Formats: sequence, C-alpha cells, structure tokens
Amino acid sequence: MFSIEEFDIKLDTELIGRNFVYMEEVDSTNSFIMGSREYNSNGTVAMAEYQLKGRGRKQRSWVSSKDQALTFSILLNEDINFKNINLLSLGAAVSIAQALENLHQLNVGVKWPNDVLVDGKKIAGILIESTSKGSKLEKIAIGVGLNVNQPNFTGKFNIRPTSIRMELKKPVGRERLLSEILNRFEEMMQDLKINSDKILNDWKSRCNLIGEKIHIVEDDKEKFGIFEDIDQNGFMLLKTKEGIETIQVGDISIK
Repeated sequence: MFSIEEFDIKLDTELIGRNFVYMEEVDSTNSFIMGSREYNSNGTVAMAEYQLKGRGRKQRSWVSSKDQALTFSILLNEDINFKNINLLSLGAAVSIAQALENLHQLNVGVKWPNDVLVDGKKIAGILIESTSKGSKLEKIAIGVGLNVNQPNFTGKFNIRPTSIRMELKKPVGRERLLSEILNRFEEMMQDLKINSDKILNDWKSRCNLIGEKIHIVEDDKEKFGIFEDIDQNGFMLLKTKEGIETIQVGDISIK
C-alpha cells in the first residue's frame, strides 16, 4: 500500500501536491483531474493505483500493474501563460530523470517528445492534455505513468519496457520517489517561467538521438532526416534534403 504520510513527510513544495488525491481505481487520472469540480485547485495531484482506461499519446493504452507503478496527474489552472505547453512535457521528463538519478543513480535518458528511458528502455511516459477558452488556456493536466516495481512485462512493445525494480534487482519505495518527482517538478516550473533555456538544455543533455538519422511518423505521413535540435518551443528541428523542418509531434526511430 502507498503511505500518504510517508509521501507527505518528504514533499518539499509550496504548491505542487499539497492538495493530494489518492484513489484505488479510476478511469484515468488525467480525465479525473480535468473533470473534477471538487479537486480543482492549482497544483492538485491525483494518483491512482489502477487505471481502467490509462492512455498515452494518440489514445494508446497504458497498462500498469496495481500497486506496482506510479500513475498520477498534476493539475495547473492558474498562471499558465506558457509559450508552448510542449515545454511542460520536456520539463516533466527532466523532473522524472532527476528524481531517478538522485534516488537510484540510474542512467536516465529522454526520447522526444514524451518518453523517459533507462539504458534505452522505456520506464515512463508523459501525456499533456489541456482545455482552453478562446486563446487562453484554462486547465492543463500533466499525466505520468512510471514503472516502479513491476518484475517483468509481457507482450509486444515499440520500445522495450523496464522498471526500477528490474534495473536495481530489488523493489523500491514509491512514496519517496513521488515526492522527489514533485519537488523537482515545482523547481522546473519556476525555471520554465524565468529561464526556459535551462529546461531545454537539461533535456538535450539526456537525449542521445540528437544528431542521428531518424525516421519519424505521424498519422499517415513519414519523413526521414537528421534530428538536428529542438527549438525554443520544444519542437523538433529535422534536417532534410530540403532544409530544416519544424516537427511538432511524431513517433521517431533510428533510421
């Protein structure tokens, strides 16, 4: 069982996670936190032990074992005038990477646009969802699925999955890990407002695909080129024969 008391002792934030909702089961934490009228204060974190309809990008299902993962969402609904919410996805990935490095000394990398890797294997995914009124953002949910204590995975995967337990050969506590992620996330939020270059540079330092020849697919379109860099909005800059192209979304693999 997840100990809320143990989690709270290690939480060192002013806002993020101070309103914490723990659930045994929910359709998805993103859907819950975006639709709840009761739990709608800025910085609320909703965690569920099991998601009936957990999902990633493009409505792909995200399956997590009960009591063995961290599946949670962070709600932002005040002061969210970001240049681009895609930076939140990169910043969340950096926050998770920092927590895994600080607590467990894992070799953590990132994969554009929303994956966290350990030695090339997928350990976490991030899903950003938002609502807006006109051109103004009203709510943003940052959903995270992190593999913690799963002993193995079955099935076919585009990227081989792993968990902290599989990497360390022992189970670990989820409470300290979640508090560390949220601590790092709140620090990242401050950087995002005053120095977004720090987030971009932290992310790029963990991405080993920059400079590689890649294949990128989005819907029915596919492109080939060199992953040149990411721009100030966190979009990919793809170098092709025609020049530099800005890519906002897509699934990439090494060519």
